[in-house]
Amino acid sequence: MINIPKGTKDVLPSQSHKWQQIEREIRYVCNLFNVKELRTPTFEHTELFLRSIGDETDVVKKEMYTFEDKGGRSITLKPEGTAPVARSYIENNLEAMSLPLKMYYLTPVFRYEAPQAGRLREHHQFGVEMYGSPSPYADAEVISIAYTLLSRLGVKNLELNLNSIGCPECRKNFNEALKEYLGSNLDKMCDDCKRRFSTNPLRILDCKKPNCKEIVASAPNILDYICDDCRAHFTTLQKILTDSGVPFRVNPSIVRGLDYYTKTVFEFVTTSLGAQGTICGGGRYDNLVSSIGGKQTPCVGFGMGIERLIMLLDAFDKQYDEPAPEYYIACQSEECREMCFKLMRALRDKGLSAETDFMGRSVKSQLKFADKLGAKYVVVIGKSELSDGTVTVKRMSDGNLQEKSLDEMLR
Repeated sequence: MINIPKGTKDVLPSQSHKWQQIEREIRYVCNLFNVKELRTPTFEHTELFLRSIGDETDVVKKEMYTFEDKGGRSITLKPEGTAPVARSYIENNLEAMSLPLKMYYLTPVFRYEAPQAGRLREHHQFGVEMYGSPSPYADAEVISIAYTLLSRLGVKNLELNLNSIGCPECRKNFNEALKEYLGSNLDKMCDDCKRRFSTNPLRILDCKKPNCKEIVASAPNILDYICDDCRAHFTTLQKILTDSGVPFRVNPSIVRGLDYYTKTVFEFVTTSLGAQGTICGGGRYDNLVSSIGGKQTPCVGFGMGIERLIMLLDAFDKQYDEPAPEYYIACQSEECREMCFKLMRALRDKGLSAETDFMGRSVKSQLKFADKLGAKYVVVIGKSELSDGTVTVKRMSDGNLQEKSLDEMLR
């Protein structure tokens, strides 16, 4: 027997309706906010992620699925959705479209990491990207999209954590202060943080190791080091969110894990899974497009894992709309099968979901099966129905019976 690769998962027929309902909600909310879908390839040139994400991030150093293709090119299965959107924006000259440009994606992403609940080596992301506007109103718009979706889905104990990591100039001063503080504690930190101390000390604030978290708890506050322009942006964003009724708290420890972020960073978290868990994260990345060869373009967006979202919704017993046939056509004998099939097709032609027996079950077993499927109506066709051209339609919810002309139902 050949088993599924570690860190991947089948979406079974008994579960796929959950995915479909969430995807419908995503498309509804995106339509509400006038966000258009963009689909990018499953793999990209490795250089795209080296230049955009940063070659010192865990994603690049430890987690990417990278291989050499038959042409000798280094190819990587995309580990996240934002960089491919930026590549597409440049390559397809999307800046020529009316700005701001609001796009979303639903895509598989691949990261070689230890599989855990809601986090697989192949998982799926929903993301939104807004290009062209440096305004804090654009930040608020993107945050509102995530908040609206999560609220519509019924996510409980939802909290928005908000921070600003400033611009590159702000971070120079902050990094100096941070390194001065961390220097005396470096021997107590994990190997990754020791490496980050030289390459990107800001990312030490994002470490999840308990000992490192305890050390950085007393680290300098980045909000004390941001410039007047970044501070004004952050202050205005908070006012917009307050006026819009989006609850939040300022959390200076939120820095996000990828190098391309500037100014606003945010996470939606919940305690519904026990310990506080992130279900959506994003921010502003005004230097991303220029870092991969395009013009300086302000951008803001977020990403959200679908598997983790479903696990969260299951934790508080979200009720999903399970698909069920409108009609089940029960067949009493083989000589009636042709008419059953004909009626089923006629109902489908009218846009009504219909099902019939393909297994040669008894009528009693067919009725049980129809009930299991959740069929709203059952029609039994036997010799008498064929001879007099009349059928009885049973409404399964209350047993109500109604006689109908077979010819009428076939038309």
